[in-house]
Amino acid sequence: MRSLLEHDDGTEAAVRYRGLPRPRPGRDEDGRPLRWRNRAVVLVVLLALVGAGTSTASAQPTPPPPPNPSDDELQRSRSSVAQRAGEVGRLTAQLAELDSRTDDLQAALAAQRETAEAALVVLQTAQDAAAAASRRAAAARIETQAASSAIDEARARLDEFVTATYQQGLDVGPLGLLTDSTSPEDLVARAEFNDLIARSQLAARDGLERARVAKANADSAARAALDEARAREAEAQTAKAAADAAFAAAAAAAREQAEQLAAVAAERAEVQRRLDAAESADAGLRQQRARFDEWQRRLAQEQTARERAERNAAAARLGGRDGAGPAVGGSAAVRRVIDRAMSQIGVQYVWGGGNGRGPSRGIPDGLGSPLDRVGFDCSGLMLYAFSGAGVSLPRVSRNQFNAGRKVPISDLRPGDMVFFQNPGAPIHHVALYIGNGKMIEAPYTGASVRVVPLRTRGLLPQATRMF
Repeated sequence: MRSLLEHDDGTEAAVRYRGLPRPRPGRDEDGRPLRWRNRAVVLVVLLALVGAGTSTASAQPTPPPPPNPSDDELQRSRSSVAQRAGEVGRLTAQLAELDSRTDDLQAALAAQRETAEAALVVLQTAQDAAAAASRRAAAARIETQAASSAIDEARARLDEFVTATYQQGLDVGPLGLLTDSTSPEDLVARAEFNDLIARSQLAARDGLERARVAKANADSAARAALDEARAREAEAQTAKAAADAAFAAAAAAAREQAEQLAAVAAERAEVQRRLDAAESADAGLRQQRARFDEWQRRLAQEQTARERAERNAAAARLGGRDGAGPAVGGSAAVRRVIDRAMSQIGVQYVWGGGNGRGPSRGIPDGLGSPLDRVGFDCSGLMLYAFSGAGVSLPRVSRNQFNAGRKVPISDLRPGDMVFFQNPGAPIHHVALYIGNGKMIEAPYTGASVRVVPLRTRGLLPQATRMF
């Protein structure tokens, strides 16, 4: 009977009722009908009034008995409390599901942005290749022009030689040497002169031929360089169209995400309101929530202190060296890479932010992320971490996946990069495994560089090892 009485008002009547047999409905404790007892009570009262006379007029009225809840009332009270407790559990689970949806929306946007950033890298590569091909085409045109000038000069020299020979009427044949010479010495001199003229003529013709060959080669190289330049320019245009489309998709995804997050936030606020209403209906539940909030607050304080200590310890091990370090290997390289990443705990996430020197300005997304925001995205944090050990990584996560040796997740070691992707989509996120089942990452907009347990959702079965 005690469990039922825990929900009553604790009055004296209820205490007196504790442990006594319950009367049957409509009957008293002895099993007699209540109407019999009522009649007896009326009779006793009348007799008392007759015997006491007018003395009853001055007597104080007897206070009414305290409420005596029925079995049904007690059962309804207990059911109401149980129902509110179940509602609290259901709403709490709904809040967790909404938080998970928020994380999913953030991850989906990160994937879109990673694709846009990868397209930007492809565009830059194509533009660089087009510029290089254009320079080669320009150089080839200069070579063609030089070859044309050489032909003109060689032809002019040959023309001058022929003209001089004709105008001077030189007979450089054997008969001319014999008939025109006046002495043996003159014959020898004329023979030497004839030989010089022959060599000059051959040199002029040879120079003209070489100039023609050089011109043909230069023309061929120029055509090839021009064709390559046009092809690279076409590739650059295609890459730009892809980059523009990727950025447009990312912008659309950001807008859609903002709308969905607003809807989720509104739904969450409504659920929180209902949860607060359910909890406020029972003091015990409020106390439980207060104890849970205090536990969460202490947990957050401990986490903050632990992260601050880890960040300071990593910075101390780095010894203030913030620039890219020399190429090292083994455990020293792993320790330095992890320390570099850990030294950035708390730095805000910025899309497109981070390089080998540290946090940097990112890519404005049109949703409150201008160029003056400085921080890291996931791949930018990896660039900074590995730069400290002399390792230069590519920019985006899907390219970083192919930067080193693949190892199975079952053989994961500290210093390995782990990657995440949604089903049927490219890799969109990278983190650094630091051991003890934990990883460090720059997760998404609104968050900061943090250490979290290694997630398995979307985790690729292979990691990338650089040392």
